[in-house]
Amino acid sequence: MGTLSIRIPDSYHQMVKEAAKTDNISINQFISSAIGEKLTAMQTENYLQKRGTLGSRNKFLEILHKAPNTPAQED
Repeated sequence: MGTLSIRIPDSYHQMVKEAAKTDNISINQFISSAIGEKLTAMQTENYLQKRGTLGSRNKFLEILHKAPNTPAQED
């Protein structure tokens, strides 16, 4: 496990302390979880961008034209 020393504004530090206390976890656990969430979000965005390049507008339209042309149900 790595060690990281960072400088953050006092206001962030206070908010992190309060959030960690509310969740009944340590500040280290809170920050580790926050980093994990951010990295996951970034990886998801990259994945979706790569998948998007594989898409085909023509294939999408072909499939869309196969759908019945009926009005939407109110519910």
